[in-house]
Amino acid sequence: MPSPNRRKPKTRIAFPRLRIQKTPKQAQLDEPPLAQRQSLRRRGVYLLPNAFTTAALFCGFYAIVMAMNGRYEQSAVAIFAAMILDGIDGRVARLTNTQSEFGAQYDSLSDMVSFGAAPSLVIYEWSLRGLDKMGWLAAFVYCAGAALRLARFNTNIAVVDKRFFQGLPSPAAAALVAGLIWTVEDLRARGIDLGWVSLSWTSWVITIFAGLTMVSNVPFYSFKDVNFRKVVPFISIFVIVLIFVLVSLDPPVILFGLFVLYGLSGYGALVWRLHKGKPVSIVQMDIDSLEDKNLP
Repeated sequence: MPSPNRRKPKTRIAFPRLRIQKTPKQAQLDEPPLAQRQSLRRRGVYLLPNAFTTAALFCGFYAIVMAMNGRYEQSAVAIFAAMILDGIDGRVARLTNTQSEFGAQYDSLSDMVSFGAAPSLVIYEWSLRGLDKMGWLAAFVYCAGAALRLARFNTNIAVVDKRFFQGLPSPAAAALVAGLIWTVEDLRARGIDLGWVSLSWTSWVITIFAGLTMVSNVPFYSFKDVNFRKVVPFISIFVIVLIFVLVSLDPPVILFGLFVLYGLSGYGALVWRLHKGKPVSIVQMDIDSLEDKNLP
């Protein structure tokens, strides 16, 4: 007979175990996928396009050093060399499929040195120093315009018509400043007297024009819609040959003249747009209206 003092065994109630379903975002935060873990372990930069960007940065720095030593013609040539290298790095990145956010940011910093700081310092040492405060203020307007132009380009790259630049591109602005220096120095080397030209105020006008045009809404044709893989007529190759021959006749004068025409072409396009009743701005989207549509 069982003892009355014996305790009865406790009965355990088994509750079902609840499994918390994690959202895909929470699961991604807890443990990144295999591809993401591999990218974190092998984080690096692409060598080929960044090498061209580094070369362009070196040319801009070299232009400043040469200007400090009074060798202004070499400074101007270095800025033009930076333009060529800057045009190559992006195309190399697209052809080799090596685009990266690091490369884009590095390219912008290189452009600020080569096409912002370098031209403003070189033109100041070359001719604007004699204008005292008016000289360094003009150089600062150009430098600040280049910085604002690059910042706006990076933020508006997704909403701007690809066929046009919003404002004068910084390489073209640098070509105006460097082209003037190269042309005058070349004419002086050939013994051509330019005493009748006020170089200080001519430099001042071109520097201010380039700096303000960079931050304007004037549309400049970008040539990005030209398809180099498309079949073209045979005469096009002959036209390219004629352009190379024309530039080789007198590189400083011809290049400076071409970039002066390009700097004025935007204002011609602006007048044409106003005449046709088209909007001046080349921004394709109204960001404010898109944000309003996304509101609940």
